Amino acid sequence: MKTEWNEECAVVGVYNAQNAASIAYYSLFAMQHRGQEASGIATSNGEKIITIKKNGLVTEVFCDETLNKLKGFSAVGHNRYSTAGNDSIADAQPLFARYDLGEIAIVHNGNLTNARQIRDELIKEGAIFQSYMDTENLIHLIARAKQENLIDRIKEAVLRLKGAFCFVILSRKKMFVIRDRYGFRPLSLGEIVNSDGSKGYVVASETCAFDLVGAKYLRDVEPGEMLIFSKNGMESQSIMLPNPHPCVFEYIYFARPDSRVFGRLVYDIRKNMGEELARENPVEADLVIPVPDSGVAAALGYSRQSGIPFELGIIRNHYVGRTFIEPTQQIRELKVKLKLNPIRELIENKRVVVIDDSVVRGTTSRQIVKILRDCGAKEIHMKISSPPTISPCYYGVDTPSREDLISAKMSHQEVCQFIGADSLSFLSVEGLKRSIGVENYQYCQACFDGKYIV
Repeated sequence: MKTEWNEECAVVGVYNAQNAASIAYYSLFAMQHRGQEASGIATSNGEKIITIKKNGLVTEVFCDETLNKLKGFSAVGHNRYSTAGNDSIADAQPLFARYDLGEIAIVHNGNLTNARQIRDELIKEGAIFQSYMDTENLIHLIARAKQENLIDRIKEAVLRLKGAFCFVILSRKKMFVIRDRYGFRPLSLGEIVNSDGSKGYVVASETCAFDLVGAKYLRDVEPGEMLIFSKNGMESQSIMLPNPHPCVFEYIYFARPDSRVFGRLVYDIRKNMGEELARENPVEADLVIPVPDSGVAAALGYSRQSGIPFELGIIRNHYVGRTFIEPTQQIRELKVKLKLNPIRELIENKRVVVIDDSVVRGTTSRQIVKILRDCGAKEIHMKISSPPTISPCYYGVDTPSREDLISAKMSHQEVCQFIGADSLSFLSVEGLKRSIGVENYQYCQACFDGKYIV
């Protein structure tokens, strides 16, 4: 069972760069938080596409030897966390194929809601699939499209898709970037300057990638937009009627706080959430502590608004691996202790406000409350910087089913009793809107209200 949220992946595309593979590598490294199952890069030198991908972290998949094999002026890259498909290497990206127009490599962030329907139709028509990923549908649709050139084939194929997608498609000479009409998942455009003064381009799921590789943020790729990169520069086309509904959970949890997502700095919004949480849910306490790392900015905001001192009362061990044998409840509790360790001297005999970004199944929150109790906390007030999560996501986020979401089946008071806190408060939907601070609020918040856009 899933006990936390997991973003599906990160994508990057690089065009007209002297060291395209290295730029893709460091971009993926900056976005490692978006997927840790597998990593891959494909490059083109104008004549041939070379692809290297493997299960593991970016630094485990690539080294100087492998990067030296990835010669070319353009590249696409991918960090994977599976929401569709399996965890075999066949389901890692980029996906590469040879077809009648040449060679192609594709990376994808999102989830296609009509993937099964399209896949079944293609199989009936004789298509042979090599993976379980919904992304492979696009390769087959492009290869079978009736148009003569690749641009028109991509358009024809993409218009058959429903759901969330950010595609970066590499041919031998061009690169194509497409974002779905709702803009569910983030995708940004940046510019790099080569050593000879020429300009190149980078697209990435988060702008923290630009900071690492020295790219200048230009703008977001617009919902429904296709960018075409060639030797003539960049061309933009609107291929779908835009209806923007970006995922609000990017602000709450997924994105790095130093990234600009949907045009806004994540750090600022998370602090705003903490301030709104303090206005809506005041309490008398001695200190505010975050659940690291995603609760830190909201805890700072809560502390500033409430006047209650902020302390890093829980320290996170960043070297705990993602996989761990969990045969017993005792071992599951040990996993939390390995990852999060409280500072007794700060907590003992104190009334503590604990700030976290969300409650999924409630098991982690329950264990955090327990370790704080064991440290002698006098009172524990759990404050959540988002509304209660009542519905799963179908747009590229790996979430539990509705039956496993504790707020979908319990009242606030019942959840509070389950986790063992003295009080439990959530940010309201209106407070969330105020935190983001946009007049025309059109974010997808189906995880909070069950109203699905597609």
